[in-house]
Amino acid sequence: MASSLSSPFLLGIPISHSNLPTRPSRLRPLSLAMAANSSESSSSSSTGTSSQESTKLITFLGKGGSGKTTAAIFAAQHYAMAGLNTCLVIHSQDTTADYLLNCKIGNSHVECGKNLSAVRLETTKMLLEPLACLKQADAQLNMTQGVLGGIVGEELGVLPGMDSAFLASSLERLVGFLRTTSPKNQKNKFDIVIYDGISSDETLRMIGGTSKARLYLKYLRNLAEKTDLGRLAAPSLLRLVDEAMSISGSRSYFNGKLSAEIWDALDQLLERGSSAFLNPQRFGCFLVMDPNNPTSVNSALRYWGCTVQSGGQVSGAFGITNNVKSLERVKKDFSPLPSAFISSLSMNSPIAWSRILLDTVNEDARNLLTSLASQRSNVVSPVKFDTKRKLVTLFMPGFDKSEIKLYQYRGGSELLVEAGDQRRAIPLPPEIQGKVGGAKFMDRSLLVTLL
Repeated sequence: MASSLSSPFLLGIPISHSNLPTRPSRLRPLSLAMAANSSESSSSSSTGTSSQESTKLITFLGKGGSGKTTAAIFAAQHYAMAGLNTCLVIHSQDTTADYLLNCKIGNSHVECGKNLSAVRLETTKMLLEPLACLKQADAQLNMTQGVLGGIVGEELGVLPGMDSAFLASSLERLVGFLRTTSPKNQKNKFDIVIYDGISSDETLRMIGGTSKARLYLKYLRNLAEKTDLGRLAAPSLLRLVDEAMSISGSRSYFNGKLSAEIWDALDQLLERGSSAFLNPQRFGCFLVMDPNNPTSVNSALRYWGCTVQSGGQVSGAFGITNNVKSLERVKKDFSPLPSAFISSLSMNSPIAWSRILLDTVNEDARNLLTSLASQRSNVVSPVKFDTKRKLVTLFMPGFDKSEIKLYQYRGGSELLVEAGDQRRAIPLPPEIQGKVGGAKFMDRSLLVTLL
């Protein structure tokens, strides 16, 4: 039943009114299917980095204890068995992954099987290299008169917020969302990078980081170009960062460019990153839940909506259970997302991954992962525009109508949607730009009428 709001403005006002036996596998050789798909796609040419040359990032969201790490390792083993060069990235001190892989995971890449490597990201280690590059750049430019060179990185601790910042840098080196060309050094080139994060909320911040940073960049540019302090300090800081990037082996985005061109290049860089999270050929995100636990199911639904709000897309949902019927009961809540179940693992004995992967009870889960890798994934459009009716439909699963707020700060040119501790700016087509005239919440979507 739909609830509606007919007030002429919704500016800052909440919307309110109302054990399964092992059987012989019937899976066809996935590596052959993927190889065929790769061969077909590689025959087409494109400018920049083609989708087939690009590394795909896959991550999992869900309530703590729902099985995110289990699902991540299941996916890593699946892609490795299919012949794809796969890297599992762990970003916590939890040793569950070590046990499930029977492999000691450290802060350097370690081989855990054919086509499969793993690494544990540690911020205390990640901050050392960029600091060293900055110190080397400062030594060449002499901007701080040696003050920067006196910093001992090994004695620095990790402050709140550093984990996310250095995570973004490390993942960018692996997946290259900001790059326009393929790296010359293919030594650490992976087909698939699977990220098992500290928490789902931290992962959501990572997904939305580049799109949200564009507005901050806009205000920083105004500060740099329109104030005496900015005009004095900005060129030197940009030069220091550019020199450090060159030392680290990264491509220079600033060399030989004017100040305005530098800011434009930075904005294009962030736009490229945010677009990657909406591209199923570059990014996949799966919900994970325990179908027998209502709080786990509700959390997965919530993270679905939060992912949309952050600027990403959800590719599917997994239920970790041995009770197939329990997943069938919740499938309708996640429709039209494709969903499958992964059989629960026994922790009392070493994990036989080849047996688990080839077990037909996990066939649907592997097919779901394969459909993403072969770029046939279908996702729900987060925004739809109806120019004739001057209607905007916002897909917002997992939210109640009372939890959504709408704002308009730039006339009628855009909508600002706030929900799930996320803000999302939606530019409106010229044909329907105007003030909000009303809204109603129906079928997990917010329908906004413009005047």
